[in-house]
Amino acid sequence: MSITADQIPGYRTGAWVIDPTHSEVGFSVRHLAISKVKGKFEKFDASFVTAENPLESSVKATAEVASVNTNEPNRDGHLRTGDFFAAEEHPELSFVSTGAREDGGDFLVDGDLTMRGVTKPVTFKFEFGGFGEDAYGNYKAGFTATTVVKREDFGLTWNAPLEKGGLLLGSDVTISLDVQAALVQD
Repeated sequence: MSITADQIPGYRTGAWVIDPTHSEVGFSVRHLAISKVKGKFEKFDASFVTAENPLESSVKATAEVASVNTNEPNRDGHLRTGDFFAAEEHPELSFVSTGAREDGGDFLVDGDLTMRGVTKPVTFKFEFGGFGEDAYGNYKAGFTATTVVKREDFGLTWNAPLEKGGLLLGSDVTISLDVQAALVQD
């Protein structure tokens, strides 16, 4: 059985744009094999279209690599270099959906993630927060989405051995989106 628009309270079809003041594009990676370092991109943009059939909806998103922020300026500078994101050569990360599907009650969005000039298929697991009107009469949608990628798959291979064994950085990177968007065209 597939999810339908009438099963989603407040669902509306149309074009939406992200509200950057109420949204965040973040990531986390294992550090020192004991904890996680978290970061976010301060500058990003996204738009999506909700279709009559929610599984035919689409999304496009970008994040400016130079806007990376882990609350440590030296680390942020290192992340912008060729050891990691190579911000000068590859100034944006991008995601373009290729389809949506339901799997065991989960709403999944498949698409192509491009990072450091490498494009790989990924799947985001979406969780709808809901739909509703704000105090100014704007119709809004809220959701979260997560995926896990192997950083090495995108050419982010830099690492350093630890004195007592193991590596400084883990391979898995969790990408987390916390989004509020506004309906701009029905």
